[in-house]
Amino acid sequence: MQFDDDSVDASELEDQRGGGGLGRGLAVGGGGAGILGVVIYLLVAVLGGGGSGSAGSPLSQPGGGTSGGGTSGDVARRCNTAGAIDQYDDCFVLKAFNEINEVWGAQFARSGQTYTKPRLVYFSQSVRTGCGTASSQVGPFYCPPDRKVYIDLGFLDQLQRNYGAQGRYAQAYIVAHEVGHHLQTLTGTEARVRQAQQADPSRENPLSVQLELQADCYAGVWSTLANNAGNVTIGEADLDEALGAAQAVGDDRIQAQAGQVNPETWTHGSAQQRKNSFLTGYRGATLASCGTVPHA
Repeated sequence: MQFDDDSVDASELEDQRGGGGLGRGLAVGGGGAGILGVVIYLLVAVLGGGGSGSAGSPLSQPGGGTSGGGTSGDVARRCNTAGAIDQYDDCFVLKAFNEINEVWGAQFARSGQTYTKPRLVYFSQSVRTGCGTASSQVGPFYCPPDRKVYIDLGFLDQLQRNYGAQGRYAQAYIVAHEVGHHLQTLTGTEARVRQAQQADPSRENPLSVQLELQADCYAGVWSTLANNAGNVTIGEADLDEALGAAQAVGDDRIQAQAGQVNPETWTHGSAQQRKNSFLTGYRGATLASCGTVPHA
């Protein structure tokens, strides 16, 4: 895949990595605790009675986030040098984040709506969020209360190493999936799911799957819109990378590695469901094509 020539914009970036070191070399983005897009953990911890990072939740680890990382200006200067987007993960992810927000901003404007950008936070090991304190074990996630996407770039190797997902476009898919959760906050979907989960706790997991699959669908919508608008150039090989990443983090694939597959415990959907949801958005190219959540 190739990006347009626009400068990398770090105005929405918070770099909370300890030491502020350079981004990692070529790697592939991934999900947390073996799962991509752990917004469901946030919903359980924050909205399911646990408060802001209740004890025992995946977002309530001892200690706080690291600090003292480089400024967003430092990142912007480095990422705007020749070859940096291809060389460094933090530059690539930030550029993808830029293009995702640009596409959704234009899409909202066409329908007479205002798109409010999320913020992007780089952290290492642990971080304090509006959803409580999270460790890097949860991987990339979106926190609805503070409207930020959190990524520990050190986790990016794991999707490639543990799940076999390859390629740069897999990273872009992951960022687009997380921003998809931001769209769900802006459109009221996240609030409706929260209310439905509270009203009927027995539907907690199925509703979580609906939320995650819709975020996968939104990632597919972005892919087509971005390609059509010239923000990115996406080829067949890139599409295969995104589909591979979507399948790699299916609940059945992850559980199979542990030796037991139990659909009743799924929170994100099967490999086939995730692939199908991405393709639904990719082919439909509208938010409406991703349906309404929650549904029966």
